[in-house]
Amino acid sequence: MRVLLVEDDEDLRFGVAAALRAAGLAVDEAADLPRADEALFVTAYDCAVFDRMLPSGDAAAFVEGLRRDGRAVPVLFLTARDTVADRVEGFASGGDDYLVKPFAVPELVARVHSLCRRSAVVRPPVRHVADLEIDTARRLVRRAGVLLTLTAREFAVLEALAARADQAVPRAELIESCWDEMADPRSNVLEVLVSQLRRKLGDPQLIHTVRAVGYRLAPPDGTR
Repeated sequence: MRVLLVEDDEDLRFGVAAALRAAGLAVDEAADLPRADEALFVTAYDCAVFDRMLPSGDAAAFVEGLRRDGRAVPVLFLTARDTVADRVEGFASGGDDYLVKPFAVPELVARVHSLCRRSAVVRPPVRHVADLEIDTARRLVRRAGVLLTLTAREFAVLEALAARADQAVPRAELIESCWDEMADPRSNVLEVLVSQLRRKLGDPQLIHTVRAVGYRLAPPDGTR
């Protein structure tokens, strides 16, 4: 899941982005509305987090413009403005959630995950591939009934593969959806992670390499 974080306070932006990445989300950062507008034009996001008041303008008015243009990306506002009127204005402009500063970072991460699940692509809460069970709502994975311990990034890659089970998912698409603009597409970060994931899932292997394309999650014998 990919998130756009728009915050002009560099320290706060760094801390929030780090927490979201640690939770397995790919995060792109923008310090102002023009850069946010450019990012939203070129990338499809599962959620956008906006500081309400930016030096470049009121993010509520910006989001209202997005809604008029038919762009439905879920939006969470971060703001120090905590009156009922402010919150009502935020929702009326097209915001989906509203978190007042100072906030607890774990709560922010949970709210972002919730908004990502509301994005346009409807994801079944539990996916099955052979004896593998992926609970996307609770972020749990079991193989043959045994609970596995995955890192947030490993879960993100597995979820992306499961969303298109039996299909080859291009390497570039996996990197784009599970990492962010800081990742070097020429690096071997995906290959290393898939190797770790295969070890954790055990045999028989469910993640298959598709030469010159990427990876495919499917039963070893082609049956479900």
